[in-house]
Order: sequence, then C-alpha cells, then structure tokens
Amino acid sequence: MFVSFSRRVTVLLASCAVAFTAASLATTAQEDPADRLGSELTEPDPERVLGHVPPPEPTDSTPAPIPRPGHVAVCGEPGRDEIVVLPDPSAPGEERPLWIRRPPGPDSADLPVLYLLHGSSSTHDTLMEAGVGELLDRQMCRMGVEFVVAAPYGQVTDGSTTEWADAHDGRFALEEFVTDTAVTAVEGEHRRPRSLRAIGGFSMGGYGSAALALRSPDLYSQVVSWAGYFRVDDPDGVLGENGTAHSPDRLLGSEKARDLRFLLVEGREDHTPLQEGSIHGEAERFSSLLAERGMTVTTLRPPGGHDLTTWKSTFPDAVDFLVSGWAASP
Repeated sequence: MFVSFSRRVTVLLASCAVAFTAASLATTAQEDPADRLGSELTEPDPERVLGHVPPPEPTDSTPAPIPRPGHVAVCGEPGRDEIVVLPDPSAPGEERPLWIRRPPGPDSADLPVLYLLHGSSSTHDTLMEAGVGELLDRQMCRMGVEFVVAAPYGQVTDGSTTEWADAHDGRFALEEFVTDTAVTAVEGEHRRPRSLRAIGGFSMGGYGSAALALRSPDLYSQVVSWAGYFRVDDPDGVLGENGTAHSPDRLLGSEKARDLRFLLVEGREDHTPLQEGSIHGEAERFSSLLAERGMTVTTLRPPGGHDLTTWKSTFPDAVDFLVSGWAASP
C-alpha cells in the first residue's frame, strides 16, 4: 500500500481517456454495438497473458444472464447514480458514503453486482469523477449484460491507510463494512447468489479485492485487481501481528476458494514502491501461484503506469471476463 507519492497521489491524476478493447461473446445482435457506441470501443492494445481458465463450478440455481449485445436498456439510457450514507463511527462525520450505480429498470436477484474498492489516496468520488460509471455503461451495452456497480468510501478519520481491513485494535472495520453492510445496502431483499457477485479494485483496492474475496469465498465468485499487490504492505500497522491472515498469496489453500476467477491488471511501466520492492511483477507472481493450484486467472499488461487512464483502458477486457463468468453460472 502506498505511503509514497506514487501510490498516494498519482492515482488521482487519471484522465477519463480510454482505449477500449474486447472480444464479444458468440451472440449475433441485430445491429453492431460499435456502430451505436463509436469506433473507440474496438481498438485495444493490452498485452494479454492467459493462465489456466477452467469454467466456474455451478454454485446455485439462479439463471445466468443472457447476453443481448446492443439491446439492453443502458444502451439508450444511462445508469442511475445514488449515494447511500450509512452510519460508521470510524468515518468522517460518523457517516460512510456508498456510491451505487444501477442500470435502468427494476432491481432483481439475477442482476449481477460488481463491488469496487478505490485506492489509498482516493475515494468513491474519484471513480465517479473519472467517468467509471459511464465507461462501464458502454461496456454493458457492448456485451449485452447489465450489472450494478457499488463503490464504498474507504477512508477513516485518523488518516490510516486501511488496506480495506478490520483494524486489529478495533479502530475501524472496513472489511465488515464491505462484506456485510454494503452488500445489504446494495442488494436488499434481492440478495444475489455468489455466482453473480464480483469484487474489484484499484491499487490498495486491488489488494483489498483479492484479500476480501479469499477471506470470504462464499460471497464472491470473481475478482478484478487493477495494480494490486498480493502480499501484506501495511505501513500503518492496521493488521497488527496477524498479517498472514490478510495476505492473498497465503490464502490459497481453502477448497472454498478454488473456483474463484481472477483477472489481474498491471501496467507495463508500473513500478510503484511498496514497503518492500514494488508493484512491478506482482501480477505475474500471483498469477503463477493461482495457476499452480488450477485456479482461473487471466493477466493483462496494458501500456502505462499506476493511474486510472491505464486501468480504464482495460475495462472492455474486464467486462468480457466478468460476463464470461456470469454467463457460465447455472
């Protein structure tokens, strides 16, 4: 996690420019979604490295989404943004915001959800202002599968870098907020099955998404980690002496986690320093550990460094990855 200028500041310098890429599912639409959305959706250039990619195991009886490229509601009407404010004594003003963006139409238990965790120096507002919601709307239209996006605010009053964890001394409980409070607020009476719930994040959020999914494998079926690190990097000591229990590379032994699907994104020029070493090479290292265990992993190496511009360029691939998992669910 960052304590340096690179990790704490550069994540805020992202522009909303995006270079899109993706391979569509084998579904023929009546019109080409690229014609509807513009040629910028069709020319990506990330370096892709594929690991072992078995199909996810069936986990429930909820119907899989049926892709309808170019023919879903969000193609003609943008998603709806909502900020839900939830009580939390560790948050500024003792209130923790949660950004929720829903596609047009009613909510339902068969509408997938992607939970997004921001980086150490940013907030949910950073993602909103960077146009993340609108960019994901475009990808939903292109692929023909809509989903809810939910991003909690992850800062605390004492300024600690939270690692999206529960502090060992009880100062804050971000893991509990993400895995319990936020899920209840987003899903309500339309509780999703594990197979339609994914978690992702950027930088510290990339670490957090991997750690939380591996610590709660009954909640999530897919993980997208943009510029994450997969070992403990805890300069503020929020994990105490129990760091191993929060280290993704030490949490791969659970049978419940074996069918988790991982997409790991790391910019080719990302050398953001950690307490030891840097983020450079973390995706490759963790991908090898996942592949050794026969777990699903895809790794992307787009041009660029540690910034939202680099990460947003992979949104088409990320949505392709998520939809392939959701569409394969029973």
